[in-house]
Amino acid sequence: MVVVALLTLREASRRRVVLALAALTALLLALSGWGFWRLAQELTSGEALVASSQVLNLVMFGLSLIAALGTAFLSGPTLAGETESGAALSVLARPVRRWAFLAGKWLGLVVFGGAYVVLAGLALCLVVLATVGYWPPDPVAGLALLAGQTAVLLTLSVLLATVVSPMASGVVSVGLFGAAWIAGVVGGVGSALGNEGVARVGTVSRVVLPTDGLWRGAMHAFQDPSALLAMGQGAEAFPFLSVSSPTPAYLVWAVLWTAMVFGLAAVVFARKDL
Repeated sequence: MVVVALLTLREASRRRVVLALAALTALLLALSGWGFWRLAQELTSGEALVASSQVLNLVMFGLSLIAALGTAFLSGPTLAGETESGAALSVLARPVRRWAFLAGKWLGLVVFGGAYVVLAGLALCLVVLATVGYWPPDPVAGLALLAGQTAVLLTLSVLLATVVSPMASGVVSVGLFGAAWIAGVVGGVGSALGNEGVARVGTVSRVVLPTDGLWRGAMHAFQDPSALLAMGQGAEAFPFLSVSSPTPAYLVWAVLWTAMVFGLAAVVFARKDL
């Protein structure tokens, strides 16, 4: 399994999608650096800190979206492409169990995606610190939750890659990622308005697909507490503010969800005709 993970890491680093990830990340960091510098020039120090807290979450969402696009479209060709081309048979012909092969692929992709999110997120935090002087309250927890979000989405992508084509698995994964985020925004608006029915939309979506719940926990770790006071009761309706961090029970659910989805992927892959 470890050998397969290392080979997957090496293969992923050679794909053109890595160059696209690097280019998009560099562009995002450059634009955000200029934007934060303008905030420091136009606002007072106190106003700039509050504004930077909210803009940081906006840019972090951009990074998480880049990670979602990159990792989703990496997992499809890496797994489904090998099974369709027959390359996986050269490995599975040896005494290697299919679940171990799949776990190695998953582990390699998770390490790759998690490393990207952590390094890119840390670079963004340093850009904000250099331009505005703002440092998030708990960047370690925020980056860990973003890495967890990437792992959840990758697990879903791996499951889809065992049943549909590489391109379709990436498109569906990113589509579900966006749908979960939109449902979370709708649920936040419902909470702010006191509408329990609409608020339940966000709650259900975060249980069905934990990406948005982990993302909201990351936002809470990155934002300044004064930003919530500035928004007042309407903070829940704002898409780039979070009123609370995830509970330990929810984090346990995210881990269980990942394990169950990977287990389902392993069962499907074991029965797949290669």
